[in-house]
This record gives sequence, structure tokens and C-alpha cells, in this order.
Amino acid sequence: MTSRETVLARIRAALADVPADEGPDDLPVPRSYRRGHTAPGQDLVALFAERVADYRATVTRTRPAGLPGAIAAALTARGAGRLAVPAGFPDDALPSGEWEWHREPLDVSALDALDGAVTLAAVGIAVTGTIALDTGPGQGRRALTLVPDYHLCVVRAEQIVDDVPAALARLDPRRPMTFVSGPSATSDIELDRVEGVHGPRTLHVIVVDTTDTTIHTTVGTTGATVGTTDPEPAEQP
Repeated sequence: MTSRETVLARIRAALADVPADEGPDDLPVPRSYRRGHTAPGQDLVALFAERVADYRATVTRTRPAGLPGAIAAALTARGAGRLAVPAGFPDDALPSGEWEWHREPLDVSALDALDGAVTLAAVGIAVTGTIALDTGPGQGRRALTLVPDYHLCVVRAEQIVDDVPAALARLDPRRPMTFVSGPSATSDIELDRVEGVHGPRTLHVIVVDTTDTTIHTTVGTTGATVGTTDPEPAEQP
């Protein structure tokens, strides 16, 4: 028997006593694992920003009105002028200027030739510093956020939950999901870190915080926090 035949035979043997008319939803599945990994009243947005920065990403917090300026500042600092933008990304969030916004459909070669991608997110997970994408409006297909070397992702504060179970409760398991914890990185047996192998080398997360009325905060790759007022929209270099 081949390995495939061996595995399938074992599955059939394990299911031999299951009634033919029984479906996956007919029996309850215990969900007694631990939930709620943060303290009551903890600032989930601040924790999310801290954990994302721990992955050597950059986090910017801004108010809704400051989003175009925050995107402009990030792209100017990166030197990115040609960006992929998925369907459903709000046009009023894009800064004015001479940036080139490339819309789908884009093949892999076209994506690889761009400076990066700008997207929304489905959920943010505070304790792990993870962004979940489910190809919904403003997120695009997986290739759009995996092929370009730079990914700028916008997360609303109300999308941030404390832990993974809370995030899964908000996601549809039937949709294709991608979980992003910092820039793409891997290491070999000698622990030499290599970035950008199976995804973008650089990740910048902008958190749109409706509770923050005065501060535009950037958390860099060292975890340091610097507060300034919301910037004016930057001009493209």
C-alpha cells in the first residue's frame, strides 16, 4: 500500500462506527480552552501596537481624519510611489499627490514590479501582534499582500481583540485567511535570520484609533514610542 492508501484506510477504520446520516454539526465540540488573555480594562490598542513592534514592524496610531496623512508619511519615508490597492479600499483614505494606485487584476509579475501594497485588515490580535486578512473588501487576494516587498495595512481600533479565540469568532472559516505576525522572516539551522522569503520584507501597520483625539504615535522596530500631533499630508518626493 502507498502512504496515501494507508492513511485513508486508517481514516475509514476510525469512522466505521459513525452513522451514515450523521453530519459534522450533529455533535457538540467542547470549547473549554482558555479565553481572555488580557487583564480587565487593559488597553488592547496599545498592547497590539507593542506586540506588532516586537516583530520588527512599524506601527502608527492616528485619528480617522489623519489617516491620509499617515499613509502619505509612511509611503514618503519608504520612498514608495507605485502601490497596489485592492477593491473596497476607501478612496478618501488615500492621500492626494502623484502616487500611482494600481488596481486589480494584477498578475504576479505586475505585483512584483510595484513598490508595495496598501490594504485594510479583517481583525487584529493584541496578545500576539497578529493581523488577520480574509480577502474581504479592501484586503485583496493573498498574492496582493505576499508578493510585494512592502505591506502597509490599516487596522481600525475596534477591530482589535484580545486573543486568537476572540479573533476566530469574528472570522468566517469558509473564507481564505492569512495571519500576519510581522514581516516575513525565517532562519536556517544556524539561526541566521532571512527576511522577505515568503512575504513582504517590511510591514507598516496604521491603527485608526477613534479614542485618540490628540496624538499621532509611531512605534518603531526598537519598541520605542514617540508622540507627536497628527501630521499634515506629506508630499510625494
